[in-house]
Amino acid sequence: MSSTPNDAGQNDPGQNDPGQNDHPGPDDPGPDAAAADAARRRVAALLADRPPALSDAHVAALLAMARETTPDNSARALRSDARAIAAWRRAAVGGDLVFPEAPGVVVAFILDHAADLESRPADDPSRLAAEALVALGRRGGLAAQAPATIGRRLASWRRLHRLKGVDDPFDDPLVRETLRMVRRAGRGRHGRPRKSANAIDRRLLDALYEARPSGLRGVRDAALIEVAWASGGRRRSEMAALRVEDLDRSRFAGTGEIGLRLAGSKTHRGAEAPPPLTVRGRAARCLDLWLRASGVTAGPVFRGLTRGGAGRTVRVLETGVSGEAIRRAVKSALVAAGFDPAHASPHGLRSGFVTEAARRGVPLEAAMRLTLHRSRAQAGAYYQEAGLDRNPATALGAE
Repeated sequence: MSSTPNDAGQNDPGQNDPGQNDHPGPDDPGPDAAAADAARRRVAALLADRPPALSDAHVAALLAMARETTPDNSARALRSDARAIAAWRRAAVGGDLVFPEAPGVVVAFILDHAADLESRPADDPSRLAAEALVALGRRGGLAAQAPATIGRRLASWRRLHRLKGVDDPFDDPLVRETLRMVRRAGRGRHGRPRKSANAIDRRLLDALYEARPSGLRGVRDAALIEVAWASGGRRRSEMAALRVEDLDRSRFAGTGEIGLRLAGSKTHRGAEAPPPLTVRGRAARCLDLWLRASGVTAGPVFRGLTRGGAGRTVRVLETGVSGEAIRRAVKSALVAAGFDPAHASPHGLRSGFVTEAARRGVPLEAAMRLTLHRSRAQAGAYYQEAGLDRNPATALGAE
């Protein structure tokens, strides 16, 4: 792998920081395998009284399907949540995860994540614990987290208890009441949740590209953002799962195109592979530059990077980039271009691609062939107001 000196930046979480090994327990196979095994056990239990029409081959096929159809994205989210919860417990309570967990610890977790810790004194224990998590890349900042985020983490925590086969504390009256109050307070504070405050349309995408910083991190982030947008507004999970083996660079020298296959698509499970996609022009050039600069020849396309600055050399890690690192890449690009980091999120790449398609008069069905949406209604929601602005029918009222 090649490296570039003095590329200032932060470590990508889940790569080479101390929180890398925040597993639920030393003997666990990991949430991925555990989730698949749990699905297989459920099917096996249902087959205890096998219908006469099912042959041994049918039973084997069902058990194999149970393992294969465990969503990769769900397993990845469970693993991420498990690491975040374990890191919080060590920082705030002390010690590794225990099963079953005490209800009071769960309540403390809810309160620590629902509070705006930026206003707390510097020596406040909850703030100190949160700052430790920020340093580890396990928390984005000291601001209060949305109730939906807290609820998802609790759901993952409960799932870990079930995979362990122990009772969980999440039906405890105090836990349920605390979560209810947090959700009620969050409705007033957060309003209706939005996946991205603004779409990253072509104009904004161009601004991010023009302001891209130099150095290996800038090359990686530009390639990640450009490819995610140009290939139909890819999700973070899809970009994190992209591997060199999924790329077809045979046409790049002649046509400037790079083909790619998605292995981590949310809308395609198991043996059903999504159709191949193509990026060309600037996106393809950015991807080619990243591959040459990083020296990545196999495995994850987009990698974590070690910390730079103060004469330290940035190294490309063997492990793939995390979803949180992708979020930070977009936020950093916005700041470099002079925007507030809250202006948009990675999801803005997805909504921005479809919004731009609407502005240019691209039929929704054509855009959906790239976004890989299955529902016309769902994809149409991403048009925001762009399609309406350019709908010829809006001129009828002017006659």
